[in-house]
Amino acid sequence: MRISELAERAGVSTRTLRYYEARGLLSAPRAANGYRVYDDADLEVVRQIRTLQGSGFGLEETRPFVECLRAGHPRGDSCPDSLDVYRRKLTEIDALMERLRAVRAEVSERLLRSAPEPKCHLGG
Repeated sequence: MRISELAERAGVSTRTLRYYEARGLLSAPRAANGYRVYDDADLEVVRQIRTLQGSGFGLEETRPFVECLRAGHPRGDSCPDSLDVYRRKLTEIDALMERLRAVRAEVSERLLRSAPEPKCHLGG
């Protein structure tokens, strides 16, 4: 398939595909006319990249998953390097969650200190 068809099927722009190619995450042989020629394996690579990015992974973090797919594995997360990326990402997420808990506690405390005391109205 040509780049425009891959872009449409993957839900990305042709510019994005060219960027992935420039970063070495996607490669396509050229036809005699110079056009890039992609196949369903390339579509799976792009889908893997987009799924991971949608979950907060940086583009470079997707590389082990792409390499795993290119090595012939049916899933990009079935290789040891991919699993290492998952582990690192979980550690990063845990640290972010802890930081958010601390920030939340601080904001909550500031709110409690800053909120005016409720006034008590006695009937009359």
